[in-house]
Amino acid sequence: MDVRAKARNLSVESTRRPGRRVVIGLLVLVAIAAVIWLAVTLVHNSSAGGPGGGRGGPGGRGGRPATTVGVAAASQADIPVTIDGLGTVTPAATVTVSPQVSGTITQILFREGQMVRKGQALAIIDPRPLQMALLQAQGQQARDEAQLTNARLLLQRDQTLLAQDSIARQDVDTQAALVKQLEGTVTTDRAAVGTARLNLGFSRVVAPVSGRVGLRVIDVGNYIGAGSAAGIVVITQINPIDVEFTIPQDEVPRLQAQSAQATLPVTAFDRTKTINLDQGVFSTLDNQVDTTTGTVRAKARFPNAAGRLFPNQFVNVRVNLQNLRGAVVVPVTAVRTGADGDFVWKLNPDKTVTMRKVVRGPGTPTTVSIVQGLQVGERVITEGGDRLTEGARVMLPGDKPMPQGGGRGRGRHRRPGQGGGAGGAGGGVAAGGGDQPAANAPGAAPQAAQGGGGMGGGAPNPAMQAARQAMMQACAADAKTLCAGQQGRELNMCLRTNADKLSAPCKDAMAKMPRRGPAGGGGGGAGPGA
Repeated sequence: MDVRAKARNLSVESTRRPGRRVVIGLLVLVAIAAVIWLAVTLVHNSSAGGPGGGRGGPGGRGGRPATTVGVAAASQADIPVTIDGLGTVTPAATVTVSPQVSGTITQILFREGQMVRKGQALAIIDPRPLQMALLQAQGQQARDEAQLTNARLLLQRDQTLLAQDSIARQDVDTQAALVKQLEGTVTTDRAAVGTARLNLGFSRVVAPVSGRVGLRVIDVGNYIGAGSAAGIVVITQINPIDVEFTIPQDEVPRLQAQSAQATLPVTAFDRTKTINLDQGVFSTLDNQVDTTTGTVRAKARFPNAAGRLFPNQFVNVRVNLQNLRGAVVVPVTAVRTGADGDFVWKLNPDKTVTMRKVVRGPGTPTTVSIVQGLQVGERVITEGGDRLTEGARVMLPGDKPMPQGGGRGRGRHRRPGQGGGAGGAGGGVAAGGGDQPAANAPGAAPQAAQGGGGMGGGAPNPAMQAARQAMMQACAADAKTLCAGQQGRELNMCLRTNADKLSAPCKDAMAKMPRRGPAGGGGGGAGPGA
């Protein structure tokens, strides 16, 4: 019995399922039909108006408000072609001043950090031992010279006796050899005297080069050996001075070609590239490329008369290769980069803009040359070009804003019960109402009855103007702080974006601003009003 009951239940459920599916499908179709009917009704109601007459007149052209932009005209100027690099200042010479004789330092004749000239005395070593050595050498020389004089006299006497055959030749030869020996001794004595005199001069330590002395290494009273590695002081030659910098290996051929024709001027700037430290000339290139960085070391020499370059200082170097004569130049901000390369927004006579592709050339920090795509005198957009599109209308500083219009009216003769012409394209406010809601817009009914498409802006709304003036007064300080330099619609958007940062009076004034009405349509037909 249980098996039969279960079988009957299964058969009943299988017969009920198709019926449920049919009911669900019908409900879905009914819901879809209701949605379609509701949409059609809404569209019909939004376009319905009074009975239409003849074809309506053309409506005013609507659209986004014109963007205020900055403009500059392409001009002609000479543009320097340069190569920039990062360099390090290196002294032309670095010398450790060490004495050439040993002794005790008795005087220091320089101040730390002082500029010294070549040959200027820096220190004095006790000269007394050296003076004694000189006297000793001179005494030895005098004794040997006296012996030489005596030997020469004896030689002359022996030669006379030999002529008389009164002395053996061997004695004469021996005396002649003694004279030669004493002559050599005297020569040695003379050298010893010269050495002693030279060492005495070395007791006065002088600067081997001109430059700036550093911190002294030794004080008065200390004994210092000849050729001491530490020395007395270090002198760095900074007039002139060198700067070693690197340039990309791809720039080497161009640099070599230009340097072979003329002396290339080089400018040294500080880290910010704003302060000109000194002007110099290009010296030479290294003989190999750094494989790690792909650069080549170069050197330039600067007179550094003002002493603004210090050893081991980091500087920015600019090598001037040549000057482009009569190049077409525009401000750097005028050139933009898109998917197809560089371009500018060209300003047309009717204050619309056109995208113009250009080829960028060399430039300066403020201007850039245009190799192709622009002529002298053509005006380009320099500021406010980020939101522009092809054919967009712009405003120049000082221009009065144009009133906003409604859409193009295209009303045709319609049957009674149908509305006026379909609203045209555009972003104007409701007809006759300005910024007031369309339901309360004064003059809306007469405008529809007459059917002249006209401009949707109509007469200005005094309430809206008063509220807007009150808002601008309350938000003046906020606009100056948060939205400096912005006007009109951009200022309004900036204030709303920074709503959390606004002052309380500004927030209250913005909250009291009436809302804008719906977008205005075109003119209606020339029939009677509703």
